Amino acid sequence: MTAAVLDPCCGSRMMWFDRQDPRAVFADRRSETITVTDNSKGNASGQRVLRIEPDFLMDFRDMPYPDGAFKLVAFDPPHLVQAGPRSWLAAKYGKLGQDWRDDLRRGFAECFRVLEVGGTLVFKWNEGQVKLSEVLALTPEKPLFGQHTGRGLKTHWLVFMKPAQAKKED
Repeated sequence: MTAAVLDPCCGSRMMWFDRQDPRAVFADRRSETITVTDNSKGNASGQRVLRIEPDFLMDFRDMPYPDGAFKLVAFDPPHLVQAGPRSWLAAKYGKLGQDWRDDLRRGFAECFRVLEVGGTLVFKWNEGQVKLSEVLALTPEKPLFGQHTGRGLKTHWLVFMKPAQAKKED
């Protein structure tokens, strides 16, 4: 594997400065183009197009990569639990299912599994519907540091480092 970075929930790659960065593998469980009506902010066309075009289709709960394959994982999973079937936000960010706690628990475990020892996990979460504390309870790993941003300071960016595995007793 030549890429050092994995984005397993890339969506439309909104947070990336270079949406084609060759150092990254962009993955998502969706591949679609969505056009919606949008007359906001002087949008003359009256439409907005969202393109979700991952390099690979995959589920962040069960990744097809070997242990320790990446130096960095950017984990920005869906964070909405309530959204209508035609919701722009759900289309843009994805929507969690009824078993969201188990999904996120499995997602964290997979992200740490595919990280090399000492590797970095950057986790992004918006707590508009689910509190960050509820999500952090789903992983035994603790963040090193973070920052909250956005409207109402509800978007959190956290940085984790994969610890060395505990040595087994003989």
